[in-house]
This record gives sequence, C-alpha cells and structure tokens, in this order.
Amino acid sequence: MSIQALTQPVSGAPVAELLRRFGGPIHVPDDETYDAQRAALNPAFDSRPAIVAEATSPTDIRAALAAARNHDLPFAVQATGHGTFVPSDGGVLVKTGRMAQVLVDPDRRIARAGPGARWSDVIAAAAPFGLAPLSGSSPSVGVAGYTLGGGVGWLARGYGFAADSLLRVDVVTADGRHLTASRGVHADLFWALRGGSGNFGVVTAMEFRLHPVAEAYGGVAYFPFDRAAETLAYYRDWAPTQPNELSTTVVLMQNAPRPDIKGPVLAIRGFYVGSPEDGARALRPLQRVVGQALVDEFRPMTYPDAATIGGTAPRNLELYDDLPGGLVDTVVDAVGGEQPTISAVEVRHWGGAMADAGPDAGPVGHRDTPFSFTIDGSTDAAAPLADYATGGSFLNWLHDTSRTADAYTPSDYARLREIKRAYDPDNVFHRHHNIRPA
Repeated sequence: MSIQALTQPVSGAPVAELLRRFGGPIHVPDDETYDAQRAALNPAFDSRPAIVAEATSPTDIRAALAAARNHDLPFAVQATGHGTFVPSDGGVLVKTGRMAQVLVDPDRRIARAGPGARWSDVIAAAAPFGLAPLSGSSPSVGVAGYTLGGGVGWLARGYGFAADSLLRVDVVTADGRHLTASRGVHADLFWALRGGSGNFGVVTAMEFRLHPVAEAYGGVAYFPFDRAAETLAYYRDWAPTQPNELSTTVVLMQNAPRPDIKGPVLAIRGFYVGSPEDGARALRPLQRVVGQALVDEFRPMTYPDAATIGGTAPRNLELYDDLPGGLVDTVVDAVGGEQPTISAVEVRHWGGAMADAGPDAGPVGHRDTPFSFTIDGSTDAAAPLADYATGGSFLNWLHDTSRTADAYTPSDYARLREIKRAYDPDNVFHRHHNIRPA
C-alpha cells in the first residue's frame, strides 16, 4: 500500500485506524492489487470501495466494522463474490477468503467452516467419511452466503435447505459484539440467520450437519427438443410422486454445453442417494417419455461427482404452484421457438424435506412451492413466464434487490424486520438483499 493513499481525504483516516488494529492485508485504490481484490464474480458490478480489507480473524472483522462505523463509511462483506448484487462504492469491503478453515467431526457428522470456505473445501473434508454437506450445483460457491440465503442442492429433498442444517453461527453484530447464536442462545438471531442473508451480522464461523451418502446415481442426459412440452406435462405429475432420495430438474436450452449437440435441446439432470440400480429404475419413466437420448451421462457416482452435473445461471427466478398448459407452451416457445428470447430454463421440483422442516425452521420462504424456474434470460424476456408465477422468490437466486421481501412469507418478513431492529437498528449491513429495520 502506498504512503500517498494514507493522505487521501476519503480513505486516509480509516486506513490509518485499520493499520493499527488489522492483522490482514489492506488494499486501497493506489495498490496494484486493488482491482483484483475489489472484483466480484459478476463483472457487471464494478465496485470501487475506499478500502478492501482481507480479514484473517474475528478480531480483524471487528476492527474493519469499527473503522467503517467510526468514519461513517458503507460496510460490505465478500467471500467468493458469487452473491454480490450491490456495489460497495466508497466504503469498507471486508474479504473473508483467508478465513477458510474446515474441520469435520465424523462421529457427530458435523462440520465447522470459516466464512471464506467454499463448498469444495467442505466436500473434500467430508467425503473420506462418506458424508456430504447440503451444497449446491457449484462447489466454488462460498459456504456462508449460500447457507444464509437458504441453499438448495441435490440433497435438499432428502434433508432440506442448507440453512436447515445449521447448528450454530458465530457472528459479529453491528455493535461489535462477537456472539454465538444457536437454538438455545440468541435464538431469535439464530432463526433470522437461517435464511435472512447477511442482514444481521458478519459470520466468523458456522457449524452444520453433514449427511451420509455412501453411494449415489446421477448425471445429465440430453434429448431432442421436440418432446419438451410433453415432458414438462409429464414431469408436473410424475415428480411429486418420487422418493425424497431423488432430485431432478428438466432443462430447456437453446444450446447444450457440448459441441457435438446442435440446436435447442432438452436435458434431464438428477441425483439419487442410494444404489445405482434403484436410481436408474426411478428415473426410467421420465426418460421413457422424452425418448432416445442424444447423450446420456448418468452413472454411479460419489457425492463429489455431483459437481459434474451442472446447473443453469440464475438471471431470473420464478416460483409456481403448478405447470399449466399455457405456461408450458410459453416456455417452450421462449427457448425453442422460431424467435427464441431465453437462453435456458431449468424446471426444478421442490417438495420432500424442503417443505417439511419442522416448527422451528428459519425464514427460508415459500417452502410449500412445488416448482421453480431458474431462467437464463433478461427480465423483459422472462416477463411472460412471470404471469403464471406465485410472485414469491428465493433469495439465493434473486438478483433484483427491490424484490427482497418476495423471498419471504409476510409473517416471516415482519419478524425479520423486528429482529433487524434489535441487532442492527442503524441498518449497517445493507449492501445486499437488505431487510430494513422495523
């Protein structure tokens, strides 16, 4: 960091304060490292914070938060950058990537992860014991942001959302306290953290359950597009009858991620916890409706192999109580019509443990929704699909920060605002899907 940076009127005083109290690297606009450190995963967010501070401990996080508050600067946190939807211009951006330790207790089936850990770190630590976390389709995603937003993956129908497996969370609150929240201590904060995103503090560690996955069957198969409508109509009735061990999606895409498949294509993605024979048998009726596969990559696999199944970029998301004929025709035309407007739509069936998490479940919203559409397309192009939707959303896949309240039921959102008032009345944590204090 250059000496000149310390005299800049915007960042000089807080930088000097951090230099006295912060153990990790600090980056300011004069540094050669600044551009790399400020970048989010999405290049559309050209954030220009006054300070980027790489935390190495809870003490560092408390110091950065204090510096931001003492100098009235915006405060934001970033682990991997996957969940960056609001630029952190002019403020203090704390990076947690250096706090990535993962510890696994195989006897208790519990993992403890730092705020900078990625799911790949947890998967690698748990796999030797035949255990798996409730991670998503991409192992490069950060554990903390994904879990705080709810978290949907291939094991969700069997074990619920990732937030449902949380056991305790260490968190720095807006007033600088370092608290441990669990069902028995700071229970209101613990409830809010299980789906309320980063509105209530900065996570310094979290403990969560791991789940046994001894053998599995999964993959993706590509089919001609001409039976897309019939497949979705069948999927609407077939998917709710399947065991919780099976999670599936039907994907309509303009182009497959393979050079040997041309034009619009339909894909089936799935993961079955159990014997490969049982998994293949469970999927057979759906595959029979679609017809002969162009390419079939389903196979026996371990949980780490699930990362090869893939997913659809969530530029838009809609939730549906049903898949009526009008919606099916609209989405088929939008992806595979003469003038396609959407690159891909992934239709996922929810249900199972996602809908039945118990009376003390966190505020992950719309648990009883049976279907979601993950839409890789502009908001304008996705608008005709929204006409059939419930109006609700899911925080992990929601890019529009003006719709944050749509990710929750009205009663849960009201309770979240009350808890926000108790723990962050000044709305310090707001550079994300913000829940304003009541």
